[in-house]
Amino acid sequence: MPVNLKPPDPNGILPVPGVTLGVAEAQIRKSGRNDLLVIRLEEGARVAGVFTQNRFCAAPVVVARQHLSMVDPGASMRALLVNTGCANAGTGKEGVAAARQSCSELARLLGCASSQVLPFSTGVIMEPLPVEKIAGGLPACLADLGADRWFAAAQAIMTTDTLPKAASRRVAVGAASVTVTGIAKGAGMIHPNMATMLAFVATDARVSLPLLRAAVAQAAQRSFNCVTVDGDTSTNDAFMLIASGRADMPEITETGSAEYAALLDGVSAVAAELAQAIVRDGEGATKFITIRVEGGRKEDECRRVAHAIARSPLVKTAFFASDPNLGRILAAAGNAGVADLAIEKVDLYLDDVLVAKNGSRHAGYREADGQRVMKQPEITIRVALNRGTAAATVWTCDLSHDYVTINAEYRT
Repeated sequence: MPVNLKPPDPNGILPVPGVTLGVAEAQIRKSGRNDLLVIRLEEGARVAGVFTQNRFCAAPVVVARQHLSMVDPGASMRALLVNTGCANAGTGKEGVAAARQSCSELARLLGCASSQVLPFSTGVIMEPLPVEKIAGGLPACLADLGADRWFAAAQAIMTTDTLPKAASRRVAVGAASVTVTGIAKGAGMIHPNMATMLAFVATDARVSLPLLRAAVAQAAQRSFNCVTVDGDTSTNDAFMLIASGRADMPEITETGSAEYAALLDGVSAVAAELAQAIVRDGEGATKFITIRVEGGRKEDECRRVAHAIARSPLVKTAFFASDPNLGRILAAAGNAGVADLAIEKVDLYLDDVLVAKNGSRHAGYREADGQRVMKQPEITIRVALNRGTAAATVWTCDLSHDYVTINAEYRT
């Protein structure tokens, strides 16, 4: 079961002017539920994104990157096409051709260029994309289009997720009130090396394309790049930020402006909520763990230490067992690759419990105190490096028997 995560309230997911969504069952999956999503954008919309850094990236990632690079700053994207059930990864030139054909099929129905469509896929790797099923499902997606279909869209992109993931905010940007709404999918094969899943966030704010590109990269760094479930970076990761430009406001063109800062904060808040929902719904997760590393010389070294702890199977299995075998945390921190880390300065806290002081067991630590914290569904690990003022936070989960079962039976 997800850790303190409830399904989003469909009534709380705010429509974004200029964006409509439609879903259909194209029978790409075996499960007999909606598995195809079209996000249609009105003329003038702009899209920016960040993608997986896995060199074995999927065909839709290749094509989406190409289409984004082809867009003239004055032109606009018209649609995003998402399928589940098949990742279209490890499919070679045929996979790229299939991704392009799926874009052409949707572009023909929408009356736009195929380069104005961005493809996304998730599911089993090394299976050919069933373009004929996608093409057959597109008319139903278009017939289903509506501004209020965000919740249905969140359901349609799920794979091993147990709950749909959606978040929404009203954000004051200067004198205007803009909407930021997003959906995401992900529960396993989650580790930051860009983003860690599929996520689509839209706003009606008016923002220049260069600033939209800056915002999606910065928001990813604040959110999706701060989560890990199992240490595996997917072949298909993508985080897309859409600006429909329908809000009554001047265009944001300066990164140093208060308006840009406000929009970035709003987008980052939605992205962080989605990112944490992914961890709370991690495959087989029973604990939600916040890891804060502080007192570093640079943020990068704090992140490295936090991620080393978060991805350690020994740490994660100890948390699943509620076993305060906390030396594993120090061992993971020492394995982060910070060459000049002074272990004799490091302090370790488990929630409010001081476990280690100056690199060794604190004289006042009692295992019963550690056990009390470890039994909680939400836990904070705090590591003080005591060598500077930088800090970083990462969110992760434990590693359970169910994680092994889910992934062992993924294709059955």
